[in-house]
Order: sequence, then structure tokens, then C-alpha cells
Amino acid sequence: MASQPDRTTREGGKALVTRESLLRALTFWLRPAFALRLVNRFQRLVGFDRSMALASSAFSAVIPLVIVSGVVLARTGSRDTAHRIIDRYRLTGGGAEAVQYVFSPSAEVGTGVGVFGLLFLAVSLLSFSRAVQRLFEHAWELPPLSVRNTVNGLRWIGGLLVYLTAAAWLSSVLGQGRLALGAAAAQAPLTAAFLMWSGRVLSAKRVGWWELLPFGLVGAVVEAAYSVGAAVYLPRLFSSSADQYGAMGAVFALVSALFGVMFVLVCSAVAGREVRDELDRIARGERPADDEVRREWDQLIAQTREKWQTAREQLAARRPRRPER
Repeated sequence: MASQPDRTTREGGKALVTRESLLRALTFWLRPAFALRLVNRFQRLVGFDRSMALASSAFSAVIPLVIVSGVVLARTGSRDTAHRIIDRYRLTGGGAEAVQYVFSPSAEVGTGVGVFGLLFLAVSLLSFSRAVQRLFEHAWELPPLSVRNTVNGLRWIGGLLVYLTAAAWLSSVLGQGRLALGAAAAQAPLTAAFLMWSGRVLSAKRVGWWELLPFGLVGAVVEAAYSVGAAVYLPRLFSSSADQYGAMGAVFALVSALFGVMFVLVCSAVAGREVRDELDRIARGERPADDEVRREWDQLIAQTREKWQTAREQLAARRPRRPER
């Protein structure tokens, strides 16, 4: 009978150690010094401007791609891109009409797609691939290759089309429910593999798989969370924009959605690079001591409390006093 309490104590001690280890890991990776390095790298990348530039480049590639793919799908008897977007986000009313107007090619467009249209599509896709290539070169501080990496850019475009097709298939099969959690979970490993492969190809193999692993994992998790949020937010955005601006509202909503995707990509590249650098420091024995991590948190908490107290005192001083009766 005496061994039972000891076993319970050991089990409780093991659980306590597990909780402490988890808390230490969280305080280590979320400590102020690491967060500041993330912010500094994001600023060096000019993250917001780069996200908007990537979204603009993606938009110029999406429209020709939608037109050409819509023509191909129409000739094969499949649903075009407009119907897929409407079904994916359950659009109704003005939002569905605007998407149908913008993304469904007419008969005249279907007969007019030829060599010039395919050439413009290739140029726009290559421009987008170079924009993503520059993101990896700046994030990993590599010398620019520009047009010398065109062959790898073409390979990446082919991989992008395969990834988008596979993601669309998973969404159609597992996208039941408003949030489409099953599709988001199934797409996460595919997204991680595609992001790592993208960094490998567009960097011309100058960045190793092991260096890209944190980027792929972070990007897959954040992209899955964004897709769940987009399932709630985008239908409202499409509908409200279409009601105010008509067909141009669908274009505005699409640009906003693309900006969100590219912002996630930029942030994932920043976080992946910093996590990889931090792991390399730990491997070299440069891990900060636990008391140093605690001092960083104590200093941050003390500064926050001091600023909060100062703000309260200033607010109280500005508040008008009631006249005494």
C-alpha cells in the first residue's frame, strides 16, 4: 500500500516537469529579444510593402490564368473558376454576381485566347515567380540571380499549378462545413512541402532543406489558420464590396485576399529564418541561461506596468473634476 502514494507522486512529478518544460519552451521562443529580432528582420524586408508587391504581382498573374483555365474548363465541360470560388466561399447575391461577371469568360474571350494570351500568361507568371524569388533572396541574404534563374522559375510555376490543383481538390472533397477545417488540416502537410520546395528551387539550391524546415512548418500552420479565417471573412468582404462597387468590388476583395496570403508568406519567411538561426545558436552552445530569459520577461513586465501606471495617472489628471457642493 505504501508504494501507491510514491507512484502517484512520481507521476505527479513527471506531469509537473512536463508543464514546466512546456512553459520554459514558450517563454524561450516568445521572449522579448527573439520577438525584437523578428520585428527587425521584418522591417529590413520591408514586409508590408513586399506583401503588397507580391499581391499585385500575383493578381496580374491570376487574372490571365483564370481566363485561360476558364476557357479550358468550359471546353471540357467542367465548372469554371467563378463557380468554384462561389461554391468554396458560399457566395450569394451581389458577391456571387460580381465573381461570375469578373471570372467567367464570355464566348468572345474563349475564341480569342491564342498565342498572345498564352505569352502574356507566361510573362505574368514568370514575373510573379521572380517576386517570390526575391523574397527568398532577401530573407536568406543571398546574391540576386534575377533572370538567370528563369529555368527554375518555370519549374516553380509548374509546381505551383500542381499545388493549386491538389489544394482545390482537397477543398472540394473535404471542404464541408463553414470553416472547412478538414480541408485546412489536409492541406497543411502539402503546403509545408510546397513552401520548402519553393525555397529550394527559387534559391537555386543555395538554401538547404534543413534550413527551410522551420519556414515550411510555420508557413503551413499560419496558412491553415488564415484559410479558416478567410472562410468566414471573405464572403462578407465579397458581398459588401460588390454591393458598394459592383464588379470592381470582387477585384478589390480578391486583391485583399491575395495580400493576406502574401503577408502570411512574408511573415513565415521571417519567422522561419529567425527560428533556424536560433536553433543554430543553440547547437553551438549559445543558448541564453534560464535566468537571463526570466530577466528579459521581468524587465518587460516592469516596463509595461510602469507605462500603464503613467497612462492612468495622466488620464486621471486630464479628467475634469466635479465641483464641490
